[in-house]
Amino acid sequence: MARRRRAMAEINVVPYIDVMLVLLIIFMVAAPLINPGQIDLPQVGSKLDPAVAPMEVRVRANGDLAVVDRSKSADEMRVNRVRLLEIVRAAQQAHPNQAVVIAGDKAVRYEEVLKVMDLLQQGQVKRVGLLARPAQ
Repeated sequence: MARRRRAMAEINVVPYIDVMLVLLIIFMVAAPLINPGQIDLPQVGSKLDPAVAPMEVRVRANGDLAVVDRSKSADEMRVNRVRLLEIVRAAQQAHPNQAVVIAGDKAVRYEEVLKVMDLLQQGQVKRVGLLARPAQ
């Protein structure tokens, strides 16, 4: 009796692994030799304005107001409501996109902070926000 040979159902992957390792070595050697392409950027007529630090309006616990304009100096200047609006308008003329943030003391009544916000919005200040310290 003759024995029949069975068909082999396995694939020999050793030659494929050898080819992949050779290709990997070729790419690892060639990669540092390739120069990245240079990008030729277009030019524009005017450069963009750098971001301006926001103006800070501080409302103290007793209701007093103070202004800090970090784009000019870090000094605090005590003001009343009329003078506050004048200072903010002058700063808005110089930098129309400068934001104004209100930093209210945690002991101050919420109504006082809203009065300052309302005053700024009536004075046509476009970017008004509230300043808070993140929880620790």
